[in-house]
Amino acid sequence: MVKNLDDTTVLHNGIKMPWFGLGVFKVESGEEAVNAVKAAIKNGYRSIDTASAYRNEESVGKGIRESGVPRENIFVTSKVWNSDQGYDSTLEAFDASINRLGLDYLDLYLIHWPVKGKYKETWKALEEIYKEGKVRAIGVSNFHVHHLKDLLQNAKIKPMVNQVELHPRLAQLELRTYCKDQGIQLEAWSPLMQGRLLDNEILAEIGEKHNKTTAQVILRWDIQSEIVTIPKSVKEHRIIENADIFDFELSNEEMEKIDGLNQNKRVGSDPDNFNF
Repeated sequence: MVKNLDDTTVLHNGIKMPWFGLGVFKVESGEEAVNAVKAAIKNGYRSIDTASAYRNEESVGKGIRESGVPRENIFVTSKVWNSDQGYDSTLEAFDASINRLGLDYLDLYLIHWPVKGKYKETWKALEEIYKEGKVRAIGVSNFHVHHLKDLLQNAKIKPMVNQVELHPRLAQLELRTYCKDQGIQLEAWSPLMQGRLLDNEILAEIGEKHNKTTAQVILRWDIQSEIVTIPKSVKEHRIIENADIFDFELSNEEMEKIDGLNQNKRVGSDPDNFNF
């Protein structure tokens, strides 16, 4: 059982990745991002997830530096954006990201979306960056099963992580089974469905039983489903509250009830019809 914020999953290359972290999608560059990162780290978070497309890498790097926690104790993720995909441009994009972050290396670098006709070349670049030791793990984001199968036909290194939209309304059961079989760690973005599940009666009822909020119930469901999760918040009290999920456990029956909320419903784009 995952006991606290320090607990990690072990990726297939042996690297430890925290089960829980802070996502900074749509967090304003500048003070807002710096303060959110510092608040998270101060309250025990050890994983921060950003992307070049979020335009806040500089601020995230500043927050990490100002946190007072040694760099090697923080797991930092960024992603290559769609317009930068391709072999050479990905290598350049990676260097630009670590320069903006002000870091010597990344813990995890992901392909942000499966851009058709480009993601295999992009993956080759990630393999190169990984071999050079500039990143401790590499992976993908928003990849369906068919994208992964296609990538694995040519990949020399298997992705360590697949970060996708995942919440009780989009339980991704087929993808979860496939990634588990392949040893690819699944990670959830938008775990709270951008707040749209917070008034769900079933979740609220489970929360009452454990004296927890609906958000805490969802995030606990992630962890117990062996899914890494990165809820986004900029308010310190919410950052603390989101992480307060290590002192209770959902029963099998409750887990099944939450699984049963699935409607294959997205708040983000479908990777097959994304407007690249």
